[in-house]
Amino acid sequence: MPILHGYPSAPMGRCTLVGAGPGDPDLLTLKALKAIQAATVLLVDDLVSDAIVALAPPTARLIAVGKRGGCQSTPQAFIEKLILTSVLEGENVVRLKGGDPFIFGRGGEEAEHLRAAGVQVDIVNGITAGLAGMTQIGAPLTHRDHAHGVLFITGHTRPGAAPIAWQQLAATAHAARLTLVIYMGMKGVADIAQGLLQGLPSDTPVAVIQNASLPHQRHAIARLAELVQVVAQERLGSPSVLVVGEVVRCAQSFAQWMDSADLDAARHQARAA
Repeated sequence: MPILHGYPSAPMGRCTLVGAGPGDPDLLTLKALKAIQAATVLLVDDLVSDAIVALAPPTARLIAVGKRGGCQSTPQAFIEKLILTSVLEGENVVRLKGGDPFIFGRGGEEAEHLRAAGVQVDIVNGITAGLAGMTQIGAPLTHRDHAHGVLFITGHTRPGAAPIAWQQLAATAHAARLTLVIYMGMKGVADIAQGLLQGLPSDTPVAVIQNASLPHQRHAIARLAELVQVVAQERLGSPSVLVVGEVVRCAQSFAQWMDSADLDAARHQARAA
């Protein structure tokens, strides 16, 4: 039996960091589903949908460890301690995270903490909201005609850290034809838009996608110069992702196609009647 650093030898459980995806349970991987169904303890983020939590065994202990921008959050150190304590008690712990554990999910921090204590950590990837949201509105993140790559970036930094260089990012994205996918950016959307306008054309299309993949998903498409106004008019808020770049035009084309298809279907029904 291995001896954990600073802990006596004991029967060990296991820990798996599981990406729950953007919320739709149909988007879970089979590996994620198996891990959830085998868990004895689940530490669940705020953004994990009730439908996914319901897949856990009825005997499993559910612990809410919410983290959401602008709200009171469970301290990260407490979450890490809780995971480690449960593993030492022999539990099969699943840390259930919205999206993917390694894309703005602090999965890297938790894995490092547990490995430093001698605990093996398994990682199960999940579909990230930026990808799922764009797919839902009929657009890709890369496209040979519009974008040669994609950059995922947070919309804010931790207190005391240097601010994000939006102007530099915008200039790079424009020159290299990159799509920008911005997470946790709604609180600072005015500053983000102002910075991006220093390096991107004012008519660059932007999609704002709220509650990606869920039945109550909402989105709006705007020119970069009008982004703040559209967000306010449509009353869009967190959790949302901002997608900036020419690929957003594919969503506009998809919407036009859908409108045309709906019109054709209505005409067909009218003729049949």
